[in-house]
Formats: sequence, structure tokens, C-alpha cells
Amino acid sequence: MGAGTGAASAEPGPAAPASGEAYVALGDSFASGPLVPDITGPLACGRSTHNYPHELAARLSVASFKDVTCSGASTKHTTEPQSGSILGLPTGTEPPQFDALSPDTTLVTLTFGGNDTGLVGVAQNCMTLDPGATPCKDRYTQGGVDQIAQRIEEFKPRIAAVLDGIHARSPRARVVAVGYGDYIKPGGCFPLQPVLGVDADYLQASVDRMNGAIAQAAAAHGAEYVDLRTPSKGHDSCAAPGDRWIEGFVPVHLAAPLHPNRQGEENYARIIDDQLQKG
Repeated sequence: MGAGTGAASAEPGPAAPASGEAYVALGDSFASGPLVPDITGPLACGRSTHNYPHELAARLSVASFKDVTCSGASTKHTTEPQSGSILGLPTGTEPPQFDALSPDTTLVTLTFGGNDTGLVGVAQNCMTLDPGATPCKDRYTQGGVDQIAQRIEEFKPRIAAVLDGIHARSPRARVVAVGYGDYIKPGGCFPLQPVLGVDADYLQASVDRMNGAIAQAAAAHGAEYVDLRTPSKGHDSCAAPGDRWIEGFVPVHLAAPLHPNRQGEENYARIIDDQLQKG
């Protein structure tokens, strides 16, 4: 999927959202909210009625709403079907997420990148209970080559192409690329979260690098970027349960490991809404 060139000069969408929006939500599990009550849509997609798209739709009192976010989705699933599974058992195929778009769509949010870059899998590989273990950062930066940084470079044209594809299908839409939040505090919190301090910093730096790629693509391809990382500081997986927006390796709320909980999804919707209202 290559980056297009026409969207950078696309006409801007509405100056500010208003009641009556035709809203489509695209994205992966960060947006779908797996295991956050209540489930809606295909089970394999892990879509919650309290994910940030649903919460945002309620805040905006939209006229129409299509949430096609799905766990495991990557940028290719905007134009290709996605095969679903639960515990390794096939559950069917979801249509390309772009099928939800139309010329009448006026607002689109999207969150992609985590699956393109494999960052959740990297975090799982970095898990250890041994304080003397070799940092997993060493494995991913062996020979002076940062493998995750390379994956993020490969992701850049894909997210650009997604933004161009949205503009082509929904030229009136205000397009909002939503970044990823704060996962773990500087230095980590071993052993509360079983990842060494150096690896905690490497993982969060990789998320920040990915967020930077999303922001850069948004600026160049006629979209807005919403920074969730800055306003979610202090609400990472090391925070007290009542302050936590992102779950750790062992969740303390109903949510998937290393994913937002309901409080997180609600606050992300608030942050996005605040930026939309500023115009």
C-alpha cells in the first residue's frame, strides 16, 4: 500500500463538529476496547459499547454512527477483509473497514499502527520476572539496527495511504488520526509490571516514535492528529488502579492486557472531543 499524493491539498472538513455528524470509526484494538463491557458486533473484533468511538458518538449526538474497529486490524484491513478467530478457531471474515465510508461521511476517526509494527508482541516478548535478565532491547537493537524503528519507517507510507483513501471515499469528512496513550512511566515499575526499566523506556519510546509517524502523516495528508500520550501521563499501567487508563500485563479491570480500560476509553473520547470543539 503506497502513499498517495493528492490528499495534502484536500479541502478541509467542517470547522467544528455539530449535532448531525455522520461518523465512522476505523481502527484496531486500542480503539475497539476488547473485554471492556459491553460487547457489541463480532466477538473476534472485541468491540465495546464503551470504546472511545461509542463514547465520542454519544458526546457529539451524531446523526449516524458506524464503528468498524476490530482487534488485530492493521492498515491493510482498510482495503482487505480481515479473518477473525477466537482461541485459534476461525470466526469468519470482516469486510474491509473502508466499506463503512461514503461520500456523506462527515467525521472519521482512526487508530492504526500497533499491529503494523507488532508493538504488543514486542512488549510480551520483553516480559520477565528476572531482575538480572538481559534487556530485550538488546535483542531488538542488535548490530546497531533498531528493528522496531525500521518497522515504523515501513508503516509511514501505509498510514499515509489510509488517510488518502479516506479522503477519496469521503471528501467532506473531517479526518482525525488518534495516537496511542501513555503505557508505562519512565523507568517502569518492576516487578509490578514485569519488564525491566531499560525495556520499559525502550517500549514507550517506540510508541512515541510511532505516534510521531502518525502525526507526521496527518499533517501531510489533510488530517488532524490527536495526542493522547501527553494528557494520559500519570495514568499508565504503573498507576494506582483507580488512576489507570491502560492495563498492564495482568489487568486489574475488565480489559485486555496492554490495552485501555473503560476509564481510559472514556477519557480518550473526552480528549478527542475537546480538540474537535476547538476547531
